[in-house]
Amino acid sequence: MRKWSAIERDLRSTRGPLLAGVDEVGRGPLAGPVVACAVVMPSEARAIRGVDDSKTLSRDERDRLASRIHSRALSLAIGAASVREIDRLNIYHASVLAMRRAITRLAVTPDHVVIDGLAIRTLGIEHTAVVSGDARCHSIACASIVAKVTRDRLMRALALRYPHYKWETNKGYGTADHLAGLASHGLTPHHRRSFAPVFQLSLALTVAPVAEAPALAVAFYDILDQEQIS
Repeated sequence: MRKWSAIERDLRSTRGPLLAGVDEVGRGPLAGPVVACAVVMPSEARAIRGVDDSKTLSRDERDRLASRIHSRALSLAIGAASVREIDRLNIYHASVLAMRRAITRLAVTPDHVVIDGLAIRTLGIEHTAVVSGDARCHSIACASIVAKVTRDRLMRALALRYPHYKWETNKGYGTADHLAGLASHGLTPHHRRSFAPVFQLSLALTVAPVAEAPALAVAFYDILDQEQIS
């Protein structure tokens, strides 16, 4: 992706040059916050070579591109919703909250906002939604990369304090290592207690013999794998 998409060119011509791309990461994990990024890139500059859907890039590629995006952006802001907010609001509304926080923290007021996915009535900000936007719009892809790099770094930092869950590699998703850590060491303040696998596993562990904990972890991993959560 080296050129601005037709979607972005059309929006700039009709709404104005300051277009904010917005994306969030971290809806699926069992632990950690959901993180959003809003970024306004200069319309007169060429799109950054290599920027694409963050899920298709390696960690080194994302880190390198995130640095370029930070240096090139007219304005860039991060918003997040905590685990407590996720449990209180649900993950959908917490994600919207993180996106709204990112947009309102921009140093410039965008003429228009473009987001990944479907339109969000509760966002409270006029926007254009693009399905698979992180693969179709340069601005959204930039936001996707920065949001993922930010959240991944946070989860690696938390892994130093809570080493039993392997967050440095799974980023809080429900892998076998993560569930084994839950089975052996229980919940942390960073686990999403409203998520069914966390709640069910913690409930099962309160009534099961200690010796059965590893088997329970494997069983719940199988359930997660079938649901394609991980």
